[in-house]
Amino acid sequence: MTDILNALVLFANFVFIPGLAYGSQLALGALGVTLIYAVLRFSNFAHGDLMAFGTAAVILFTWWLQSLGVSAGPLPTALIALPIGIAVAVAMSLLMDRTVYSYYRKVRAAPVVFVIASVGVMFVLNGLTRLVIGPDDQRFADGERFIIRARDFKEMTGLDEGLALRTTQVLTVVVAIIIVIALFRFLNRSRMGKAMRAYSDNEDLALLSGIDPKKVVFWTWVIAAGLATVAGTLYGLDKSFKPFTYFQLLLPIFAAAIVGGIGNPVGAIAGGFVIAFSEVTVTYAYKKFADYLIPGWEPEGLLQLLSTDYKFAVSFVILVVVLLVRPTGLFKGKVI
Repeated sequence: MTDILNALVLFANFVFIPGLAYGSQLALGALGVTLIYAVLRFSNFAHGDLMAFGTAAVILFTWWLQSLGVSAGPLPTALIALPIGIAVAVAMSLLMDRTVYSYYRKVRAAPVVFVIASVGVMFVLNGLTRLVIGPDDQRFADGERFIIRARDFKEMTGLDEGLALRTTQVLTVVVAIIIVIALFRFLNRSRMGKAMRAYSDNEDLALLSGIDPKKVVFWTWVIAAGLATVAGTLYGLDKSFKPFTYFQLLLPIFAAAIVGGIGNPVGAIAGGFVIAFSEVTVTYAYKKFADYLIPGWEPEGLLQLLSTDYKFAVSFVILVVVLLVRPTGLFKGKVI
């Protein structure tokens, strides 16, 4: 029985808890992508670099607060800086919309034109972020690092394996839950949320009903930029910040949105966890886990299905399979 408990703790420590935190980050990122697709009707390939740009603003303001001796106690100081980062990301999104996307909306360009334009915006944001904060890894997490330490868990339970629960992991899940609840309440109960849903369902009918398209576009970018900055900041706190990493995150984020059903916010959340747990589960080395379940058996290899270097390939494979088998995704991709 003790070996089974050790195996479960090991699995929770390296698969379940990291997958839950990573899934929450992907879900928030996918929500921004699916919102833009549902309302503005194009795939925003600049979303990953928008995450990086907003997070860079959070980091710079966090460093300034830390230099002044300001902190959030046991929580990361980045939480205080987060509203500033969101404001900067929103301003950049509105600027890009005004200078790039608004023209193509005016001439009613094809969706593929918007996609190509978003690729150009992606490279601009990527270069700007590297120019402002540099291309290297940046760590900005402070406060209490652990809620539960592995050593303390071993002493409490008497098990050989210790459960380490980081503050950033719990913070990620809690913040994601709060934001998802607030977003769904906004979309379903507020006047602007209902207007956005109507606009996404039928643009012409919404305009005839008196809905202001400029306000819909404005709030879509505000929400998408806010989600991107929160997701990027939580990812950076949980791991580390590097601009190129956020460019790579674009694949699992889009995979999550498409797997769940592009344009469906519930699908984006479900897709985020499907992608996250698939990546973590496939790239985990099960050797020690197997030793606990089958005592006396010592496997020669690590029992790792795929190296962590190829974890993004998991997203790509799942994306291709879903597009071939069920193109509408798990929740039949429908607009908000």
